[in-house]
Amino acid sequence: MIVIIGDFECTEVWDGVYYKKLSNYPFISDWEARTIIEFIEYEKKYGRECTIECENMNVLKVLHEKILNKDNYIDASRPKLITECTACPYRKGCETEFVCHTTSIENAIKIFDSGKLFSAINAKKIPVEQLIQEKRNAANDPADYFEYVMFSWGNCQAGDRLVMERKLGRFPNEKDLSEDFNPGIRFYFKYDELISHPDVIFEGVLPMKVKDELVLKDWLYVLVIPADFKHLLEDLIPLELLEKVLFIDNDCVDIWDWSEKVYTIVENYGK
Repeated sequence: MIVIIGDFECTEVWDGVYYKKLSNYPFISDWEARTIIEFIEYEKKYGRECTIECENMNVLKVLHEKILNKDNYIDASRPKLITECTACPYRKGCETEFVCHTTSIENAIKIFDSGKLFSAINAKKIPVEQLIQEKRNAANDPADYFEYVMFSWGNCQAGDRLVMERKLGRFPNEKDLSEDFNPGIRFYFKYDELISHPDVIFEGVLPMKVKDELVLKDWLYVLVIPADFKHLLEDLIPLELLEKVLFIDNDCVDIWDWSEKVYTIVENYGK
């Protein structure tokens, strides 16, 4: 893997490259150092070595010093708001109180039947070699990425965007994400609770991942379902989850508006 440090639009992994956005380039916060260290450690776990690149030599020097003293940074506290990605027009960053797993209505029905979130391998029950070759793996993710249940930050729109992408079979355009936008089903979890899951792992890109599966009744904070799907899903939801379900009207202008509406409701849930 190649790690490139820079002033990108966001942090992402694509085709063997970890593009690490610094929120205040060229300065590296303790949290950003932690996530880079976590990425390197995760890749090493699966036998992949990382090389680090940056056009700013001082950034490389500082980062290498932090990596050599990784014990000082691996427990760095997460910020309340992460501003590596500022695409969100409302909050200008990622809120970190909650993490979220978003899926399609078809997958949600299967999840309700099992009461669990599954990794791609366990959900699709096909060889990982086949998953790697699927069109949906446009980022050319390695095999181990499919062994985990993945989570985004709670106010992020990436999960709904991915649901739309897989439904359309292409990258969604502006019209798809506004007047034609259909939200997915969002499973919300408290970050401070889910980090104690026995199979959680931190890999520096997503907030966290969980190996193989996650039992919803033990960890779910709240389940958000677009109100348009209520008649299809209400009778399929496990009894132990019913009190945690919110049916929310999609009266929003676009994916960003929906993400903000949902997150605001989740923030105030139970208060």
